[in-house]
This record gives sequence, structure tokens and C-alpha cells, in this order.
Amino acid sequence: MAEPQDQTDTFLATPLDAFHRDIGGRMVPFAGYAMPVQYPAGIIAEHRQTREAASLFDVSHMGQVVLSGGAEIVALERLVPGDIEALKPGRMRYTMLTNEAGGIIDDLMITRADGHLFVVVNAARFDVDMAHLRANLGDGVDIEVLEGRGLLALQGPAAAAALAELAPATAEMPFMSSMETDLDGIAARVNRCGYTGEDGFEISVAGGDAEALARKLLADDRVEPAGLGARDTLRLEAGLCLYGQDIDETTTPVEAGLIWTISKRRRAEGGFPGADVIQGQIAGGAPRRLVGIAPEGRAPARSGTAIASPGGAAVGTVTSGAFGPTVESPVAMGYVDAAFAEPGTALELDLRGKPVAATVAALPFAPHRYYKP
Repeated sequence: MAEPQDQTDTFLATPLDAFHRDIGGRMVPFAGYAMPVQYPAGIIAEHRQTREAASLFDVSHMGQVVLSGGAEIVALERLVPGDIEALKPGRMRYTMLTNEAGGIIDDLMITRADGHLFVVVNAARFDVDMAHLRANLGDGVDIEVLEGRGLLALQGPAAAAALAELAPATAEMPFMSSMETDLDGIAARVNRCGYTGEDGFEISVAGGDAEALARKLLADDRVEPAGLGARDTLRLEAGLCLYGQDIDETTTPVEAGLIWTISKRRRAEGGFPGADVIQGQIAGGAPRRLVGIAPEGRAPARSGTAIASPGGAAVGTVTSGAFGPTVESPVAMGYVDAAFAEPGTALELDLRGKPVAATVAALPFAPHRYYKP
């Protein structure tokens, strides 16, 4: 039987592309890039490795951008509901670009660095985001795209100890903090964050240094490679939204359960696109809510699964679903009418034409374990 053909040759490559193939990564198209979905150990093993020790993910496909010029803080705050003015040097914030209807153009991470903002955006939204920023930030802001740069995510309870072998000062960084440092001879920006629910770091380095850093980290017995498959099940157990599935330009931060990202000052003052809609939903409630869903049985409810009241009418749709290796049961998230959003509410899922009982579950399914000294 002939070997399957590689279907990723026409896609963009991260600086670690050859490295992934060398260590057995199974490459798939993702957001325009060839990315490893898993390695020989498999998705479940990679998931558990992340929860129990540490895993290394390549997230170099994400856009890395520097905003500078002196007006970047005030200008960016006009485009997001997050409190950027209150962001202290060396700290980070998760927020969203919003449209005039209150919908989410993209979710992004913003770091206040020395004399500039360091912004990480989703790969699939990069072109949309750049056009939006260039059209709306104004002439007082310089936009530099960090082309070809590597971004590695080291995640798990052993991540801090493993990274400290290369740079001891990183061990005491609090969650959502950032520093520039030397990792055993490699210049890097280290952010203590991630999208697995575990403690960990995202490390930005020059593209030419990415493989050397990956090999240094994987030489530690506590660290193994992990791909997109484990990243998805980890973030789902952690109740973290994936752009394009759980949030998009038709969903508001309130509907998506992201009110916590909007400070008291920004809620009161507004001044960002869609503020009237978002302020109205904060005050009076949103018509639908993103909730956790626990299906009965062992079969996962995939994206697009219809949600109904028991034996009744449709009340929503599943946006993300999988089997959760940590909780050892199916887990899902989806939007339901606000009247059905309370944890414990009984639901019914249409799984391949068969009704399956489910319950609204509190998020996250697996507890967050971020480092907060």
C-alpha cells in the first residue's frame, strides 16, 4: 500500500517545521500553516503529560506584533474593552478587539514592555487584525510585525522547574507577567501564561533560535512534545474559548462569559467599539450564554451538535466538544438561551439522530493551576 501523501506542502511553515517532522510529528493544515497535530505518543498521552509534568507546544503560527510610538496605549484602548492604561510594565492582559455590534473580531494577549506593547494574535485572524489596527490606531502608532519569529509554549506543573534550568529568574515570575532574559545563550521574551489551564510560559525567540531552544527544553526528562490535538482537549477542559468556534464576530464578551476581562472603569466609561451593546448586556443580561455541558455516557458531542430542553425545543448549539482525558468523560461548551444557562440545568443533545441527556456544568471542567505567589 502506498504511503499517504503529505498534504501540508503548500502551507506556511513555522521555524520548527523540519524539527517536527524529524521527531515524528503528524503534520496537518491549521490556520494556513503546517502544524503538528500529534507525535508518536498520541493525543491522550500528550494531554496527560501536560497535566502531570510538562509539554512543549509550537505556537509560532500566531502573529507577534510590536506597537510603539508613544500613543500606542491610548490608541489601542479605543479598540478593546480591556484596561490597557492600567497595565503596569512587565504585565500582560487578555482582551479582545470588538466591532460596533459588540462582536469579537479576535482575542489577543497584550504585554506592556519597555517603551512598547507586545501583542500576540490568532493566526487565522492575522490579516483581519492587521487591517483593523492599521485603519484605526492612527498615525501616532508604529506597527511592526515580527516576521518569522518562534513562539514556544511550555506548559504543565513541571514547566517552571524545567525553564529555571535555563534561566533561574523565571521560576518566580507571577502569572501574566513578562520579562526579557537569556535562556542558556538564547535571547527571549518569556511570558508566564498559556492556554491549557496549567502553569506555564510562552517564549518568543528569533526564528533561527527556535529549534535550539526546543531541543534544550526537550532534553529535560520532565518535558515531552505535544501537538494541536492535546492543546485542544486541554483548553476545552480548562473552559477556554477557541476563536472561530466558541467566539467570533457574532458573539459578545458577555455572551462568552468574558465579563471578567472588562474592568470597572471600562464598564462605566465605555469608549470602545460596541460599548453600548456590551454595557447593555452587562446591565440587563445577554440573550444567550456560553456554558459548559456534560453529556451522559462516553460519546463526545462535537461542534454543531443541537441542544434542546429535555424532549422539547432547540435552545442552542455545541461549539466545542471532545472526550476529556483528565476528567475521563465527554466535555463540551456551547451557547444556550439564557433561561437554560444555570449549572445543573437538564439538556438534551442530538448525537447522530439520537437524544442524549446532558447537564449544564460549571466551568472549568479541570481546575486552573496558574502560579500566583
